[in-house]
Amino acid sequence: MLKGFKDFLMRGNVVDLAVAVVIGAAFTSIVTAFTTGLIKPLINAIGGSDAAQGLGFKILGANPSTFMDFGSVINAAINFVIVAAVVYFLIVLPVKHLQERRKRGQEPGPAEPTDVELLTEIRDLLRAQATGKNGS
Repeated sequence: MLKGFKDFLMRGNVVDLAVAVVIGAAFTSIVTAFTTGLIKPLINAIGGSDAAQGLGFKILGANPSTFMDFGSVINAAINFVIVAAVVYFLIVLPVKHLQERRKRGQEPGPAEPTDVELLTEIRDLLRAQATGKNGS
């Protein structure tokens, strides 16, 4: 069991995942800054009840908390589309191409454990069980 965990760590999957999460968070903040700083002012310039508030209107004119802010919703949608497009084109498509190449036999797949490794693991498990029963 520990050997499998060690192999998992050594394959780099955990490191790749950690890097992907950090880069994804950093990229999301860049896209959010881009859409908030550049796109949202353009959307807000289209109009609304108050140019300072952006594209939208107040349901009750005297109550500012009833402002329906369409600019923020449009901004969030643009933000989502940009992040989704980058994830698709930089992660999903390359992985699909790699999987197709593996199916055609052009790219080697993940290494399967050998018979000797499996037998060694079985032996170690049996030895551990025997030691556990004798020690009890």
